[in-house]
Amino acid sequence: MDEPDWNHQYLDANGINIHYVRHGEGLPLVLLHGWPEFWFTWRKNILPLAESFDVVAPDLRGFGDTEKTALPDPPSRLVEDYVEDLRGFADALGFEEFGIVSHDVGAYVAQGFARKYPERLSGLFFFNCPYPGIGERWVEPDQVNEIWYQSFNQQPWAASLVGENRKTCELYIGHFLDHWSHEPGLFDEDLDLWVDNFMEPGNLQGGFNWYISTNEGRIKQIRDGAPDLPKIETPTRVLWGESDSVLKVEWADRLGDYFANCDFDPAPEAGHFVHYERPDLTNREITNFFSGLTP
Repeated sequence: MDEPDWNHQYLDANGINIHYVRHGEGLPLVLLHGWPEFWFTWRKNILPLAESFDVVAPDLRGFGDTEKTALPDPPSRLVEDYVEDLRGFADALGFEEFGIVSHDVGAYVAQGFARKYPERLSGLFFFNCPYPGIGERWVEPDQVNEIWYQSFNQQPWAASLVGENRKTCELYIGHFLDHWSHEPGLFDEDLDLWVDNFMEPGNLQGGFNWYISTNEGRIKQIRDGAPDLPKIETPTRVLWGESDSVLKVEWADRLGDYFANCDFDPAPEAGHFVHYERPDLTNREITNFFSGLTP
């Protein structure tokens, strides 16, 4: 993970110190990871994409080597902090306009940024996009057992329990990497690095804080159904793994209600981590999408 050719860098933005790696030149692309991940989840994408773009992969607040902070008050403000982190990060790098590639936690940040700062974006590329149109389907009878971790991760003792030792951390983190993938075992070659990352002080809690912060909004969505929101106008591409058990591909049916200009395709032989599971496909799709937006 610390090979010198990854070009690790740090900068201060929005009051925190942000770690990132950067390669390439051209249209800037910011890659936003999810949970349980950190910048290294993009290791199969960064260098190939850097042949055409200025690729930047940061660790989100609380993850990886980016600064850990306490939850805001109220906790639901965390996604706003992430959005402002991204704005400050882009400003510090001199990005007037850039594209975002994201999934999972990063997809919430990308949508929040697109609603607040649409003029800064050239395009949005999502994997398995958790968007408001999922609504109450999170707790359908054949789905509710898949989201137990969203409650577990909010418990005040969760980080201590999972981080008791390397074995407990590997069992927990490794479960999701396997269970959410089309092909279990695909992450085995990198699992030690994932465990190294989450055993670093604060990294388990930093990720778990996301679930604390989003609980109120998630419960409201489950109770009241999909909200009515103005459509995001930024050109959008969605590639959704057909085998994802936690974010089902059939939930893409309402993307058109929330994105005005959205192109969607399912990704065969891929689960939750399409970028890692099908890197050749995803690197080609990302390149084609953003190249098509460049004047």
